[in-house]
Amino acid sequence: FLSDKRVIEVNPILWKLILNLVILNFRPSKTAKAYSEIWMREENMSPLRYYTIMQTKKLKERLSKENIIVDYAMRYGNPSIKSVLTNLQKKGCEKIVTLPLYPQYAAPTTATVCDEVYRSLMSMRWQPTLQIVHHYESHPLYIEALVNSIKEKIKTINWKPDLIVSSYHGIPKKYFEKGDPYHCYCHKTTRLLTEKFKEVPIMTTFQSRFGPQEWLQPYTDKTFETLPSEGKKNLLVICPGFSSDCVETLEEIAIQGKESFIKAGGKNFDLIPCLNDREDHIDLIEKLISKFI
Repeated sequence: FLSDKRVIEVNPILWKLILNLVILNFRPSKTAKAYSEIWMREENMSPLRYYTIMQTKKLKERLSKENIIVDYAMRYGNPSIKSVLTNLQKKGCEKIVTLPLYPQYAAPTTATVCDEVYRSLMSMRWQPTLQIVHHYESHPLYIEALVNSIKEKIKTINWKPDLIVSSYHGIPKKYFEKGDPYHCYCHKTTRLLTEKFKEVPIMTTFQSRFGPQEWLQPYTDKTFETLPSEGKKNLLVICPGFSSDCVETLEEIAIQGKESFIKAGGKNFDLIPCLNDREDHIDLIEKLISKFI
């Protein structure tokens, strides 16, 4: 994914040198360690793959009487988008609905999925009709599912949160300045959350920045380090931009984030799970595609 021009918008020759001579000599071992912390050993797969498979299975069960094929693909892994689209075409699918599981549209996420879908179709002589669900950051069922997840988590803890941090994956600030709507969509999701859940204040932050350039702020990790000194020592975190728990939520937030928050003087910290394969999440997915089928 670091070779994707949608993800890294710099001089391609310069970036190729940096990527191959510096980043790929250090990042793989760091990433492998992070995955080892969250790996689902019984299932022998990452949480992201597990929950994607479960989402697919549950949606397939919902649509079993509709004679609709449900499958999943990984943008930078297997099964690839091209292989899945080719297989669907061979099965006789004449109409395909693609749902990128990124609630808030951004060029480095949703758009790169669209790019790969279009590239794959370009190689096909006989092409199906295509519909793409581009974003759903404010869909009522999405907001409702997030609120439900917050309420359920609060019922399981024996302390009262002072604040809920709504942490989204960051993007470089220059992407926003070029017109990417992602920043606005993230704040819109948080605003709708606060309108539906008023018991605890909710603030927006951005995580997972990479490289020396400025990214969307406030930064999640820096926020964790400063909140205890501001009297916010009991913290819940939700990651609405991730449809499934993954290394960014389970390792970066639940492990690293908690450690830095407690070290800075925090008392209680917990992560609200992503929507994963919750039934209300499957309700949302079914609703998002229903108008196209």
